[in-house]
Amino acid sequence: MWQFIVILAAVALAYVYYRWSRVKRFWADRGVVHDPMHPVYGSLDFLTQENPAKWMRKMYKRFKTTYTGIWLFWRPALIINSPEIARRVLVKDSEFFRNRHLGTGTSKTDPIGGLNLFTVNDPIWSSVRRRLTSVFTSAKLKAMHSLSLTKSRELVQRIENDLAQNKKIEIRSLFADFTTDLIGIAAFGVGSDATLTGESPMRTVTKDFMKYDFFRGWGWCSIFFFPEVVNFFRFTFFPKNSIEYFRKVYRSMLAQRGGYAGKREHNDLLDALLKMKHEADLNGEVMDEDLVIAQAVVFLQGGFDTSAVSLSFITYELAFQPELQEKMYNELLEAKQKLGDKDFDGATLSELTYMNCIIKEALRKYPAMGWLDRIAEKDYQIDEKLTIPAGTPVYVNALGMQYDPEYFPDPEQFNPDRFLPENDIKPFTYMPFGEGPRNCIGMRFAYRTIWYAMAALFLKYEVRPKPGAKRPNDIELERRALFLMPEDELYVEFIPRQ
Repeated sequence: MWQFIVILAAVALAYVYYRWSRVKRFWADRGVVHDPMHPVYGSLDFLTQENPAKWMRKMYKRFKTTYTGIWLFWRPALIINSPEIARRVLVKDSEFFRNRHLGTGTSKTDPIGGLNLFTVNDPIWSSVRRRLTSVFTSAKLKAMHSLSLTKSRELVQRIENDLAQNKKIEIRSLFADFTTDLIGIAAFGVGSDATLTGESPMRTVTKDFMKYDFFRGWGWCSIFFFPEVVNFFRFTFFPKNSIEYFRKVYRSMLAQRGGYAGKREHNDLLDALLKMKHEADLNGEVMDEDLVIAQAVVFLQGGFDTSAVSLSFITYELAFQPELQEKMYNELLEAKQKLGDKDFDGATLSELTYMNCIIKEALRKYPAMGWLDRIAEKDYQIDEKLTIPAGTPVYVNALGMQYDPEYFPDPEQFNPDRFLPENDIKPFTYMPFGEGPRNCIGMRFAYRTIWYAMAALFLKYEVRPKPGAKRPNDIELERRALFLMPEDELYVEFIPRQ
């Protein structure tokens, strides 16, 4: 009996060693540069110790090649460092890369997380994306003007109130209060007063979204890099306690709006989702409640913190560069004087050249994600030297290219002039919202969110750094998060303008 167990163990060990040896040689056999493979983690020994976007950038600087081989534990994957190859993967040959690597393995244990537009695979993705495109038309975005204006005014009022009470103002939390209200109302139709008060039921949930403890950090890392274990460990894309809250809110608003066949009067995201479900039912398509809720939740998750983080980095950078801040203020002031008693609207804000250059430069230095992931549906020839097999994950190294001095000289410097109309940006070296069919569907909404906040804030206040504050390039990034966000709390001085 013992002899049989020993033989069985020896055979198992021999097989494991054989498999590991083959996997370890995968990139060397194909002539692709790579780091040595860790026998357990592969290339992922940085997880929860360093922000993945920061790691991607380090890989870009160290190898300086068109692509680099890595391992996701024992699974070979490819990092793309070339804008030409990025264009083929994301656009020209996108039919070979329809899905994200993270989409596999989340829908069984986490239907809300696994069925949203960001994670879901074809054919569901194509159907949902096609229907959701109508949500972000110019007319629908224009209808958000009144809400955006109201909340941006409340943002300024909140700062005034907090200053009067000598409260410390942590800007990421402040902007997250604002974006929670704006996006939460659009996505779920429920009132929220977090911008003025810092508290609301919706804000309680989004505060949980912003917490990255050890378990959630590993959960997110698994969803993005090792989805095969997600069901086993029951990791979820969103905190579990938030899911029932969103279902309850959704069902309440569904009843208030007369069900799926009710008259659509609000012209917001929720109306569009209810219409999408009603049309699917009429056409005999299967679209359950969780699929609909998932789109509203990911719109909130994907918009509230990313926009808040962008506003935080913009404000923090401008505090250290008063000449840039003053140039933008003068542009805002001139535009406001031309409007007279009228308020800013999206059309006017979109034409403010320098403010938009500042936003674009912030998104270059601090994109929401540092990479764009896809998975090869079939064997695919990268170039004359390399063909990757079907099922290979591919990561376009967006942050690496956005910090490449060949494309963006002196990349550590915050320099909005790069994006002036007379300066050309090489295609596929700047991709803060992705590219191709799976680019960010909410890009225009994100811009409008940032425009309204910046116009209201910087017309009323000048911002300066706190004494002894870290410079922007010294800010630590959240190690357990997949998105690029500050680990440090961020504070600035708000000086009322005369």
